[in-house]
Parts: sequence; structure tokens; C-alpha cells
Amino acid sequence: MDFDQAPRLVFWETTKACPLACVHCRATAQRDPAPDELTTEEGKAIIDELAGAPKPAPILILTGGDCLQRTDLRELTEYAKNLDVPVAISPSVSPSLNAATLSMLRANGVRNASLSLDGAVAETHERVRQIPGHFADTISAIKLLQEHGFAVQVNSAVMAQNVRELADIAALLVRNGVRTWEVFFLIAVGRGHAIAEIESHEYEDVCHFLVDAAQYGMTVRTVEAPFFRRVRDWRARQSDSSLDPAIEFRLGPLYRELRARLQEQMGEPTSRVLAPTIATRDGKGIVFVGHDGRVYPAGFLPLPLGSLREKGVLEIYRDDPMLKAIRNAEFHGRCGHCEYSDECGGSRARAYASTGDPLADDPACQHQRSTMTRVEASGPH
Repeated sequence: MDFDQAPRLVFWETTKACPLACVHCRATAQRDPAPDELTTEEGKAIIDELAGAPKPAPILILTGGDCLQRTDLRELTEYAKNLDVPVAISPSVSPSLNAATLSMLRANGVRNASLSLDGAVAETHERVRQIPGHFADTISAIKLLQEHGFAVQVNSAVMAQNVRELADIAALLVRNGVRTWEVFFLIAVGRGHAIAEIESHEYEDVCHFLVDAAQYGMTVRTVEAPFFRRVRDWRARQSDSSLDPAIEFRLGPLYRELRARLQEQMGEPTSRVLAPTIATRDGKGIVFVGHDGRVYPAGFLPLPLGSLREKGVLEIYRDDPMLKAIRNAEFHGRCGHCEYSDECGGSRARAYASTGDPLADDPACQHQRSTMTRVEASGPH
């Protein structure tokens, strides 16, 4: 796809309403819908615009809050089906996620769904989700979706409080037939300000672990860690696959711990590395529509670019100067000098959260840090 012309993924925060109150919620969701949410007709206008985009049409991902709280969900998904606009859902696990709703969505062409699971045991997951019994309900929801023919993706947010459970989460998902694991590297937005991120030196350890986890028949993707692609490429170029990554890449104890636990749970790898190669990032191949129609580069990058009540989402995506700079990899500092500036480009959301500049360095990426420090220390020549 030509990401200058259209995104691959359009996330629509259909509502603020959600029965959960997750401690890290990006959306700061609430019990009831917000009064300024997009109407049914405004939602159909998004679908109309995507139907006219270059093929393949962007995928519309209905999120929230909880997208299942929209009373017009049947009408919207049926409308998208009739216009051949692919739709995926990212619902909360609640009583609204039931057989009748899933049968309706399947009839309206929805084939993919993502759920969140933030721990390998109930105590960890429910500390985040704040609903007793929610861990068991989530496992049941995965099975219910599979029974109705959905391809299931599980999203897990990486935080200091759950990072050492990642190997157990991976094993749990493989055993439950999950096709895709999308690992979110927490950004301090919404209620996420109250949650501790992992230490800066641990990002490389986790990314190398995820390459290991992607060798068990489950595709692994990351959100706000595009440097995972660099790590994947480094591992693919290892001259001798028998060499220990912990030694070759000078990894820390967290990687060794997670790798050992994964092998204990899963044994030796069973597949090649299953990880996507499309070089998307916030604002490049991705755009986010808020509940009130305001458009952002991504859900974790709260930098408003315009409103659908004034311009179309594709017009905003194509023409916004900031998004053009992001797509052209016009970054500052290390990210601008990096040989992976286009394939990776760093997390624009983390750069913005850390500095207020969406084109600044991603502080979580360790690549080139020592080189640039030496260059800056030496001064001009």
C-alpha cells in the first residue's frame, strides 16, 4: 500500500462507554456514552470515505470504550459490509460479548476480533481490569469468539507489574489457539499515568524475547515498539543460529529469565519467526478517530489534527504536515540518523509523551545511543 495516500488501519473510538475501569485505560472510559460522540450518519460517512479509498480498502477497527455498547452496531457493520469495507472489533469482555451479538457481527462480515489479557494469572489481570472473575471470563470469551469463526488477536500491555509473566502469557495464548499476540508497550496517556513502565534497558530484552515467542506458530506484533522490527532483522541476520542471543546482543537478565520460562513451558521452537514486515507507525499507515470525530496520528498520541465534522479522515491523513513529516521519517536526534528511520522510526507517541515533540527521539530505543553520545560529546569538527 501507498501509505501517503491512505492508512492500512483506521481506529474509530466509537464510544467512551465501557463497563470496565481499567487502571491503564488510554480512553479514560466511563459508564455512559459521551454526549458528543459521532452519530450513526457520521459513522457511515467514515465508511463511505474508506470505500472510496485506493484498494485494498483500509480496515476499520471499532474500538472504544467498548464498541459493543453502540446501539447502532448492527446498522454500521451491515453498511460497511454492503460497501466492502473490512471491519474488525476490539470489544471489552462483558455481558455484551455474547453469542447473539457475535452471530450478528459474523453475518455482517466481521471476521476479526481482539481482546485484552494483561496477565497469565487472574490476580495480575484483574488488578489491571478491576473486575473479579474477569480473567476466566476473558479465556471463555476467546473460546466463544473462536466457536463463532472469528480470528482472535489478544492484546497485552507491557508494564512493570506484569513483564515477568510475558512467557506464561505467550504459552497460555498458544495453548488456546490464539493466532496473533499484539504486545502494547505502555505510554503514559489517559489513566496510564498511574502505571509504571518497564525500565529503559528492558525494552531490548522484551523485544528479543518476543522474537523467541514468535517461533511457536503465533504471529507477534508490537504497538509503540517499532524497534521490534530492527531486533527481528538483527536476529534473522545472525550468521549462526546456534549462537546465544543473550551473548551476541549483550542482553540482560530479564531476557534470560523470559527465554528460560518460555522454553520450560513450550519446549523448542516449532515454526519460523512469525512477525509482520509492513513498516507502519503512528501516522504512517495508522490513524485514529476519537469519539467526538477529532483525528489523531494514533490512539496513544493525543495530538489533534482536525475534526471529521470539518474534513474527511483521509484528507486529514494525507494533507497534515505533521503526518507528512512522520511518513517521510523527518525525525530529530538519533531517530533521524538511524539506518532504521523508515522501517522503525521509533514510537512517535512515546517521543511526544516524553518531550512534547512527536518528531523527537524515542527514549525507549537503545540503538545508536552510545554512538550518538560520543558524537555529541566530541562537539563540532
